[in-house]
Amino acid sequence: MNFLCAHCGHVEALQTRRWRCVCGRPFILEGGPGFRREAVHLHEQGLWRYRELLPPFEGNPVTLGEGGTPLLIEQWDGLRLGFKLEFMAPTGSFKDRGVSVLISFLRSWGINDVLDDSSGNAGASLAAYGARAGFRVRIFAPAHTSAAKRLQIEAYGAELIAVDGPRQRATQAAQEAVMAGAYYASHAHNPLMLEGMATFGYELLEQLSWRMPDNLLFPVGHGSFVASTYLAMKRLRAAGVLDRLPRFFVVQSRACAPVLRAWQSGWDNTEEVLPGDTVAEGITISRPAWGWYVLKAVRETGGAVFAVNDTEILAARKALASHGLYVEPTAAVSLAAVPQLRKLITPQELTVLPLTGHGLKSH
Repeated sequence: MNFLCAHCGHVEALQTRRWRCVCGRPFILEGGPGFRREAVHLHEQGLWRYRELLPPFEGNPVTLGEGGTPLLIEQWDGLRLGFKLEFMAPTGSFKDRGVSVLISFLRSWGINDVLDDSSGNAGASLAAYGARAGFRVRIFAPAHTSAAKRLQIEAYGAELIAVDGPRQRATQAAQEAVMAGAYYASHAHNPLMLEGMATFGYELLEQLSWRMPDNLLFPVGHGSFVASTYLAMKRLRAAGVLDRLPRFFVVQSRACAPVLRAWQSGWDNTEEVLPGDTVAEGITISRPAWGWYVLKAVRETGGAVFAVNDTEILAARKALASHGLYVEPTAAVSLAAVPQLRKLITPQELTVLPLTGHGLKSH
C-alpha cells in the first residue's frame, strides 16, 4: 500500500512524513483491501466490525467504542429524511472514526508525538485517542474556538496552543511546528483519516439493508467527510453492492463558501476566500484541502452546492432540538439547506444527513 495523489499520480510510502503531495493536494490510499460484504464481522459492534475492509496494521486498535451510530428515518415537513447521529461518537463528533484508525496505525509504527490544527472537534478527538494510546498531543486551535471545545481538548491532557487570527493561522502554526519532528496527524489531509471515516458509508448501507439512499447532504469545511464517503460509495459500487451512487449535496455557511464559489464559477478547484464570522465555526475553512474532490463528487453524482446564513442555521438547530436532537450549529447547517434542496428532490426519496457534532460542544 502507498499514499497516492489522486490529482497528479505522485506516490509516497505509507509511513511518509510528507503530509500532502508536492502538487499541494492531499493523498488517498492506494492498494487497500476494497469492499467485500462477507468481510464484515457481524459479531462485532461499531467501527471495527469493518477491520478487514481497513488497511492492515500490527497490534490491537486504539478504540473508545466509535461507530455504530443510530440512523433515524422520519418524515420532516413532507420529506423523507434520515438523520445519522454521528454526534453520539465517544468525543461527540464524526472525527472519532478517522482518528481511531489513524492513531492505531501510528502506534503500530512506534510514533507517539503528534500534533494537529483544529477548530475543536478533530482536536478533541485526537486528544482523547492520543491519551488512550499514551501519546504526546499538541493542538493548535484558533483563539476564538468555543470554550467548551477548548476545555474538552485540555481535559484529555493535550497541550492546547491558542492562535490569534483566522483559522488558517492555526494551520500555519501547526505546519511550522511539524518541522521540529512531531508527526502531523492532520485530520484534513491524512489518508488514514479518510479510511476510518469511510466506515460511515459502509455502516449506513448496512443499516439500510444494503440499499442506497437517494441523496446525501453534508456540511462542508475541508471536505474530508464528503471525500471519504465518496470513496466508500465508489468501493461499494465496484463490489456490486450499488449499481449507482447517491447524489451528493453539500452545504456551506455564506460567511465562508469557497466550494459554492467554485461550483457557481464552473471551476475544478476552490480558491481561497476571506472568511467572515459565523456560528458554524467547524466549517470556517477558507482553503479546503478536499475542495476539488468535493466538486468532483457533486458533479459526478448530479448533486449541488448550497449556502445558508446564521439565522437559517440557528433556526435549523432549534428545530432539531425540538425533536430531541441537540447538535452544535455546524451540524445543523445541512438541515438549514433543506428548503433549497426541496426543489431538486421528491418526497419519496430518502435523503441522509449526518449530524456531525454534539450540542454540548457549543456555548
